[in-house]
Amino acid sequence: MSTSLLVEYFNQLPERRAKENAAEWRTRRESAKDVFRKRVSERYTEGTLLRLLDSADVLSRRAALLALSLVGTMAANPAVAACLHDGDADVRQMAVDTLWTLWFRADSEENNTELQRLARTRDREKALAGLDQLIKRAPVFAEAFNQRAIVGFSLKQYERSIADCEKALQLNPYHFGAQAGMAQCFLQMRKHKAALKAFRAALRINPHLDGVADTIRALETALGEEGRKDDKK
Repeated sequence: MSTSLLVEYFNQLPERRAKENAAEWRTRRESAKDVFRKRVSERYTEGTLLRLLDSADVLSRRAALLALSLVGTMAANPAVAACLHDGDADVRQMAVDTLWTLWFRADSEENNTELQRLARTRDREKALAGLDQLIKRAPVFAEAFNQRAIVGFSLKQYERSIADCEKALQLNPYHFGAQAGMAQCFLQMRKHKAALKAFRAALRINPHLDGVADTIRALETALGEEGRKDDKK
């Protein structure tokens, strides 16, 4: 399948009009994405889209990432995560967005919908109870563990949050969010050496995580020689 056809579809997506309000723009954009999704589904396989991520043409990589965010599965996870190291800033951001989308729809439709609902639940105790039940039903749903880790962190249950981050990473080793979340838990527990190691691991997955490089430098300074000699593999 021609790369240029996917790019043609991609280039037909609308730009926001001057003075267009957010609701109007969102409706128009989503409608256009539905058309894009339908065209991609009719003409491209996931394997072809994954191969396009290696294209020398930046528009092809961007178009493939958008397509994968709409029709891709967790099989795309490693290749999309590799795009976090791309030289193009838009490709990197689209890779971040695509990964989160893939992670949230990695299980059954019913469980995916429930996870999205729980992630929006403001009552943290109710969210935690719901996530406990979801994980019982879907014990290999990495994002469910990550979302429970986020709730645990907000409740200052740092040990439990770390355990959930570790499980999320066991199931999905590309989950930079879980890795960074674990680092934040260690930081709150004043385990600075462990935090430094975890932040470095997060940056290896996603070299452009906001503020992480600065945090690493601050921890290295605070730890002195101990921080500098720590394992950076």
